[in-house]
Amino acid sequence: MNKYERQSRFPADQQTLPDDIADELNRLPSEVIEVGDAPSIAPPVSLNHDEVRTIVISLMLTMFLAALDQTIVATALPTIGRQFHDVTNLSWVITAYLLASTAVAPVFGTLSDIYGRRVMIITSLSLFVVGSVLCAIAPSMTMLILARGLQGLGGGGIMPVVQTVISDVVSPRERGRYQAYFSSVWMAGGILGPVIGGVFAEHLHWSMIFWINLPLTAAALALLLPKMKKIPVFHCKRNVDWLGGVLLMASAVVFMLVLTWGGSRYPWLSPTVLSMIGAAVVLAVTFVWHARRADEPFLPLKLLTGSVAPFALTAGGCGLGAITGLTVQLPLYYESVYHLSASEAGLALIPLAAVSTCGAAIAGRTMARAKHYKRVAIIGTSWAALCALGLTLTTLPLWGLLTLMAAFALGLGTTFPVCVVSLQNSVARPQVGTITGAMNFFRSLMSSFTVAAFAAILLIALGVDVPLAGEHHGAGAVPMIPADDMRHAFRYVFGAATALMTTAALCLIAMEERPLAGPSVTAQVEMAE
Repeated sequence: MNKYERQSRFPADQQTLPDDIADELNRLPSEVIEVGDAPSIAPPVSLNHDEVRTIVISLMLTMFLAALDQTIVATALPTIGRQFHDVTNLSWVITAYLLASTAVAPVFGTLSDIYGRRVMIITSLSLFVVGSVLCAIAPSMTMLILARGLQGLGGGGIMPVVQTVISDVVSPRERGRYQAYFSSVWMAGGILGPVIGGVFAEHLHWSMIFWINLPLTAAALALLLPKMKKIPVFHCKRNVDWLGGVLLMASAVVFMLVLTWGGSRYPWLSPTVLSMIGAAVVLAVTFVWHARRADEPFLPLKLLTGSVAPFALTAGGCGLGAITGLTVQLPLYYESVYHLSASEAGLALIPLAAVSTCGAAIAGRTMARAKHYKRVAIIGTSWAALCALGLTLTTLPLWGLLTLMAAFALGLGTTFPVCVVSLQNSVARPQVGTITGAMNFFRSLMSSFTVAAFAAILLIALGVDVPLAGEHHGAGAVPMIPADDMRHAFRYVFGAATALMTTAALCLIAMEERPLAGPSVTAQVEMAE
C-alpha cells in the first residue's frame, strides 16, 4: 500500500471550520488518497468574495498568457523567417512549444499535489517568462526554437495548475461556472493571438510578441501571490517517481512527432515514422509496466479507471479534438468552396470558437443548480452530433453553414465544464492536480491526433497532395482544388466530427453522476453575511 504523508493545513487566521468539513478532513486516510473514486469535498470558508474574485481574475490572466502564445507566433512566422534567412525550420517555432507544453502537463499537475500550487505556479510562470525573454533576444533560428521549447515548459504547466487552484477555492457545484469563464479566456486568446501577432510583426517588431508577456505575467503574480497564502493546502508529501515522469514525457514527445511529421515530412508508412511509432509504443508500455510496480507511481493508473475518469477523459478529448480539427482544416474549405480570402476565412472561424464558450457557460450555470448536472452535456453533445450529421449530408450556402456551425459549437461547449468538474470530483483532494494534469495531457494528444486524422481523411478523399493545416496560402494552391471535390471530401471530415461527438455523448451517458459538494466559497460568505 502506498504511504503518503497527508498535509492539509489552513491559514492561521482560520481557526474554526464547519464541523462537517473538519470531520471529513480529519477522517481522510492515506488509503483514500490512492483510490481514484474518493469523493471530493467542499473547501472551507477562508476567502471572502473580493479575494475569490481577485484570484479568479489573476488566474484568467495567467491562462490568457498560455492561450495567447499558442497562436500569436503564427502570423509573425514569415517576418521571423526573413530576418533569420531560414524558412525550412519555421514550423519548429510552433512545434517546439506544443511538444514541450503537452509533455509537461501531467508533470506539473502531479508536482502540484506534492509540493503545492503556489510553488508550481511560480515555477511555471518563471519558466514562461525566461523563455519569453530568450525568444525576444534570440540571435538565430536555432536559439529561438530552443527558447520556444523552454517557454512551452512553462506554458504547459499553467493550464493544469490554474484549474487545480480553482478546485481549491471553489466547490465542485460552483466550479463549472468558473470553468466556463476560463474556456472563454482560452478561446479569446486563441482568436486574438494571430491578430496581435500580425499587428506587432507588421507595425512594431516581432520580438514584441514575447516582450508583452513580461508585464502581463508581473500583473498576474502581483494579484495572485498575496491571496494564495490564504488558500487551503491539500498536497501530500511523497517521493517523486522521476523515472515514470520521464517515460511518460518521452512517449508523448515521440507520439507528437509522429503526428506532426507523418504524412507531411515523411510518408505514414516510411521506416522513420514506423520506427517512431514503435518507439512511442515501447515507451508507453514501459511506463505502464513501471507504474504498476512502483510504490508511489508518478501517475497512479487507478486514477484513470473506475466509473468516471475513463468516460470523462474520452468525452472531453473527443470534444476538444473535434473543435481543434475543424478549426485547423475549415479555412481550406472556406477558401476553396466559398472563395473567401485568408483573412475572411479566419473571421469565419469565430462562430465555431466563440459560440462554444456560450455552451460552456450554459453547462456551468446548470451545474450550480441542477441535481442531474450531466444531462446538459448529454443533450449538448447529442445536439452537436446531429448538427455535424447535417453538415455531412447537406450542402448549404455560407450563412447556413456558419449558422449550423454555431449550433454545433453551442452543443460541443457543454462538454468541457462537466468533464473537468466530474474528473476533479472523482478523486481525493490531494490528487486533484494529478488528474487535472492527466486530463490536459490526454486532451492535447487527442487534439494532435484529430488534426492529423482530419488531414489524412482529406488527402485520401481528394486523392492528391493538398497543402493542409495552414500550409495552403501559396499563390494558386487553393484554386487547383475544384469546389465540388472539396465539398465532397469535407463530408468525410464532418462525418468524423459526427463520430467524435456521438462517442462523447455515449461516454457521458455511461459516466457515473456523483453528487457535487457545495455551495461555493463565495456563496458561503454571502450566506454568512
